[in-house]
Amino acid sequence: MDRRRILQGTAVTAAAALLPASVRAVAAATGETDFPQAAWTPASAANYTAAARPSSHPVDLVVLHVTQATFGNTLGIFANPAKQVSAHYVVRSADGFIAQCLREKDIGWHAGSWEHNTRSIGIEHEGWVDQPAYFTHTMYERSARLTASVCDRHGIPKDRAHIIGHHEVPGSDHTDPGSNWDWGRYIRLVNVV
Repeated sequence: MDRRRILQGTAVTAAAALLPASVRAVAAATGETDFPQAAWTPASAANYTAAARPSSHPVDLVVLHVTQATFGNTLGIFANPAKQVSAHYVVRSADGFIAQCLREKDIGWHAGSWEHNTRSIGIEHEGWVDQPAYFTHTMYERSARLTASVCDRHGIPKDRAHIIGHHEVPGSDHTDPGSNWDWGRYIRLVNVV
């Protein structure tokens, strides 16, 4: 199938085409997402902890990540039960398309700290920390809209104390989202949408 043709189709079709057939079948059968503009693209149940947040664990953080991989490869990693990793959302660079990989009530394995996993929503952004061209205006805008919605649903303040980078999780050996991430711009966008 021609990759350009896939990318020109609907966002849902493009995202689904990047997944193995077994995952596409589950994605097509499941409809609801926590964020209405996201497409349901499920992670393997082996890669997160089923929960009943916020009643089981209060949610008071959003943790931002950069994938260090392509959008499609990231979705494939989350769908692979051997990988033992997942985040709630993945945002594509070129057009800001958002895939939701697990429900916000469940605990993603993204922060590298159980305590931070239990209290946060993880958002991955397609790209590499040392390649700022991946951080497009559309990605910032759509991700900020997603983060604002998460904050509104969970009563999370829209500030840098509650919207953090993966590198800010205590004990983290990660650098994402990296020095090229424009925090000032992002927090402004979160607060104006």
